[in-house]
Amino acid sequence: MSGKLAPQYNTLKYMKSFDFAGKKVLIRVDFNVPQDKDLKVTDNTRITAAMPTITKVLQAGGTAVLMSHLGRPKGERQDHMSLSHLVSEAEALSGAQVHFSNECVGDVAKAVVAQAGAGEIVLLENLRFHNEEEAGDEAFAKELAELGDIYLNDAFGTAHRAHASTAVIAQFFADENKGFGELMSAEVESISKALGSDKNTTVAIIGGAKVSSKIGVIVNMLEKVGTVVIGGGMGFTFVKAMGGSVGTSLVEDDKLELAKSLIEKAEALGCNLLIPVDTLITKDFADQPAERVCAIGEIPEGYMGLDNGPESIARVQESLAAAKTIIWNGPMGVFEFENYAGGTKAVAESVAQATANGAFSLIGGGDSVAAVNQFGYADKVSYISTGGGAMLEFLEGKTLPGVAALS
Repeated sequence: MSGKLAPQYNTLKYMKSFDFAGKKVLIRVDFNVPQDKDLKVTDNTRITAAMPTITKVLQAGGTAVLMSHLGRPKGERQDHMSLSHLVSEAEALSGAQVHFSNECVGDVAKAVVAQAGAGEIVLLENLRFHNEEEAGDEAFAKELAELGDIYLNDAFGTAHRAHASTAVIAQFFADENKGFGELMSAEVESISKALGSDKNTTVAIIGGAKVSSKIGVIVNMLEKVGTVVIGGGMGFTFVKAMGGSVGTSLVEDDKLELAKSLIEKAEALGCNLLIPVDTLITKDFADQPAERVCAIGEIPEGYMGLDNGPESIARVQESLAAAKTIIWNGPMGVFEFENYAGGTKAVAESVAQATANGAFSLIGGGDSVAAVNQFGYADKVSYISTGGGAMLEFLEGKTLPGVAALS
């Protein structure tokens, strides 16, 4: 990619410079995947995302030693959170033999790693069976480091956590023996590219239920982009802050002053803050047809807004048509309901069209990713981030411990 990296990440070491032949390559992956009651993987997206790095190591004659967390076992060994249940999935996707170690440190782990040959995989047991992982314990990180000749971090989804396997472990490897996997490289470059683009032609779409969960992102975007589109439930907090009536719509009354200050900040910075102007209203939070379209500041008592109205949709479409860079995090309405998916679907369509016209589009956050998948536009955008919380903190301008450790 040609994007300019964020200043704090301009000395990254990429995979292409490594010689993996005959080496044990310790890779932090994110295999925290959903499973059904029989512990079968129901969505293997995260495992699939790690495969380019794993495959590169295996094809170069290395042994891939994978470490990950799964769920929140809080330092206790729990069978349903064991990574042993992911062995068959990893074998199917990689086409390689996977050796499982029922420990992630110590003699057991060392023995399993030692017996695995070139072109084979070792999957270590759940890191979070040890409290030391989340505590960022240095001794635990050193024990993990003893299992590899080279360390790669390919778990962007956990890059915002200062855990032993993501931020502390890197110090135990020489500079020439540590770096990013393919996925982490792509994530950091893509987000840096979006944030480093021309301000006037960059649009950030920030949706979701609450202003409180996106304060940092909105503040940073107001400074970095020309247009910020506000969508979803948080829009009603902005509308109420401006004196509008929002009925029973979702609103954070304790954030009205904050919303007002963000409106003033946007004006002072010359940023075009697009707040919805109309909405589809209904009495019940249910997937039934809207009663009517209503001006967003004139919602009658007993009614709630669940999606952007046609004028709001048109305004968003117009802003995206002129964009050269698009950052999208969060839906415009309750897109899980077919009757209230229009606003979010229109954004997905417009982002795809802008991308086809040459814009760079970055999508992140569970709901936005779910939306582009649901509406069939996943292959029509430039980049889909795998890390919700990590991407948000990156967009806020924060330094991510798992990234900084390798910078």
